Order: sequence, then C-alpha cells, then structure tokens
Amino acid sequence: QVQLVESGGGLVQAGGSLRLSCSASGRTFSDYAMGWFRQAPGKERDFVAANSWSGARTLYADSVKGRFTISRDNAKNTVYLQMDSLKPEDTAVYYCAQRRYSAAGVSGYDYWGQGTQVTVSS
Repeated sequence: QVQLVESGGGLVQAGGSLRLSCSASGRTFSDYAMGWFRQAPGKERDFVAANSWSGARTLYADSVKGRFTISRDNAKNTVYLQMDSLKPEDTAVYYCAQRRYSAAGVSGYDYWGQGTQVTVSS
C-alpha cells in the first residue's frame, strides 16, 4: 500500500519562501518518478513539477520556472518542493504524487497524497 504524506504548507507573504516535503512508503521509492501538483479553489488540479527516479531530470510548469525547485532524497524516501518568490496566485492545495514510470512526466501518476495548503498573502 503506497502512502504519500505532505508537510510544510502554511501562510506566507508574497515574495517569501516555503519548502514542502512528501514522505513516501509502500514500494521502492527510487524506482519511480515523483511530481507535485496544485489545485486552487474552483480550478482543476494542475501540474507543477516532476523529477525522475534519480532526480537528474526535472520538469516544471511555465508558471513556476525559475522560482520553484523539485528535489528528492532517495535514502529518506522523500521529495521536496522549494518555493521561492511566492505570489498570491500560487495559493492552492499542493499534492505530491508518484508516477508509474521512472522517467519524469506530467501525467501517469497512480498515487496521491492528501494535500497541504499553501496560502500567499499580498
């Protein structure tokens, strides 16, 4: 049974930073790509970032390029999302997800965490 547990969300002022963490269990973490998605109120869930099984390959949504950084520690079964220069439009529930493949991608995710709220005040 795969479990993903996010942490690190909260309230931050515009221009500030937060680091989200997602701890995984249930299958060999280093076999799978990981991703972050977000869902704002009244909107669909959108892709944010992903990295490959080793972390060497990363993908980002255009809206977060240059501000967010995805990384992972396979020894700790954890993926991170460092969010800098936050904007009010980054406010959303952030979800981590585990892909069914080892390569990074924007779709093909089988398992999801429960989400963590990020609120950016102006």
